[in-house]
Amino acid sequence: MIRIIPVDEAEEPYRGPDLGWDGTVGDLILNGLDHASAPGDLRAEHGLATQVLILLQTDRRVEDSELRDGEENRGWIGDSFDLMDGETALGSRLWLLRRRAIYDGIETDIEDYVREALEPLIEQGAVASMDIAVTADRPANRIEYEVMLYGRDGERVYNGKFELLWRQVNGVVHPLAR
Repeated sequence: MIRIIPVDEAEEPYRGPDLGWDGTVGDLILNGLDHASAPGDLRAEHGLATQVLILLQTDRRVEDSELRDGEENRGWIGDSFDLMDGETALGSRLWLLRRRAIYDGIETDIEDYVREALEPLIEQGAVASMDIAVTADRPANRIEYEVMLYGRDGERVYNGKFELLWRQVNGVVHPLAR
């Protein structure tokens, strides 16, 4: 994870910068020049949404047995040898669906991958529980999934919708997330 350390933590509490997602690429968001307290600075107002994007859109390293013939592992190599006690690899295994057709049971696999990726939010106490709803539209070659996160009081603190869209390009199927 990205960690920006302020010069004086007593005067400047750490706030992770917000990421925006355009459906294909994530990027840091800047405040407008008319922002009241931090004009032109990195926006840091939606920490939970940013963490969800990082966890879902970052590739997680997997066991070699999960790879198909000719497929190379992705994710941070350090996750294969540098995890501390109680620490788990970050990111999702959604990338494993690349170049695969929509198959029976894919909804369950996507729900499992999303739940696994977001589990650190529960372990760290950022949220108390989650619900994930996955819907496959096979004729349109599209899968949508919705993530709902809840605080300790049971109130929903995050709701985001994403999709995996398979497009045929030169005989290879590529998913895109939105």
